[in-house]
Amino acid sequence: MISIKKYLDQDANELSKYRPPDPAELLAAMTEAYRASLGAMGSCSVRACATLGPPLQRSLMVLAEGLGKAITPPLVRETEGQVEQHLSAWGEKTAEYFQQRAGDVKEILMVLARAAETVAERDQRYTSQFSEFTKRLQAMAKLEDLPQLRSAIVRGAQDLKTCVERMEHDGRESVKALRSQVSTYEAKLEEAEQRASRDALTGLDNRQGLENKLQRRLAAQKPFCLVLLDLNGFKDVNDTYGHAAGDELLKQFATELRSSSRATDAVGRWGGDEFIVLLDGTLTDAQSHVERMQKWVFGAYVLHVGNAAPKVEMDAAVGLVEAQPGENMKDLLARVDALMYKNKAEMHKRPRVPSERPH
Repeated sequence: MISIKKYLDQDANELSKYRPPDPAELLAAMTEAYRASLGAMGSCSVRACATLGPPLQRSLMVLAEGLGKAITPPLVRETEGQVEQHLSAWGEKTAEYFQQRAGDVKEILMVLARAAETVAERDQRYTSQFSEFTKRLQAMAKLEDLPQLRSAIVRGAQDLKTCVERMEHDGRESVKALRSQVSTYEAKLEEAEQRASRDALTGLDNRQGLENKLQRRLAAQKPFCLVLLDLNGFKDVNDTYGHAAGDELLKQFATELRSSSRATDAVGRWGGDEFIVLLDGTLTDAQSHVERMQKWVFGAYVLHVGNAAPKVEMDAAVGLVEAQPGENMKDLLARVDALMYKNKAEMHKRPRVPSERPH
């Protein structure tokens, strides 16, 4: 009753403070929260599976961008259906991917188990033979006839020699077989690691592969530089020509980027339209390499869209840093990311000039 009385005693100005939120503002807030959720789901998919996460992240980003337009009930229902479809397809592919990797591990373990079983069977066979030979020696100790004892010793020595020779032969064959099985194991392990560290679209290293190589370079404590490239205008290509054309552009750009790099350089797709190159050497050497890269990789690309072949200009914002002694991967990536965004802001201020890549 006290609360009701207090409410009734409030004047009109106080009551006006408790008006319900504006529907337009509420819709905008809910839409932004939905878009943020799609972005979070995309980021989580990359962390969960570096091989299959980026395509899902890219699809969810496109749906999030679509919600930035005028919101209508049909658009929300369509987006909901597409999100469910993308998540379902990603879940099935990811389950199949990890099942395949689990199968690789099981097969490797079976190879080792068969090798161990072979060695155990051989050892058990010869243990039985030596046990029999020991019994014969004990029986010889009871012989009193010297010629009979000499004959038994000669036969025993010959049997022992034959057994040792067989062990030596079987040992060589077992080692040979074991080496073959280990080679098979190493080949399967390397194949599994290659699949896990490759970007499915471009064939370059994926985020996981790049992180592994980055960690190895940091541990080696030798001079190296990190280049981060973020494509400019890639969203416009997707919006204008479709995502198939966008994927083709990424593959073409990746091929040119790999071709312009040295065999010792690590080149990979960091995610979406971002690429990373690891260059051994100092910052001065890396700057010259980036200048050559910009000359040969940036420029006009021809896409194949139906019967048309549109030409698009493609360049990228670039961040370049040299790793510092004792620096960890997180700090190094933060530095290069900041420089890349600084370069992107500067590029937006000046007009883009069309150019042809050298052939």
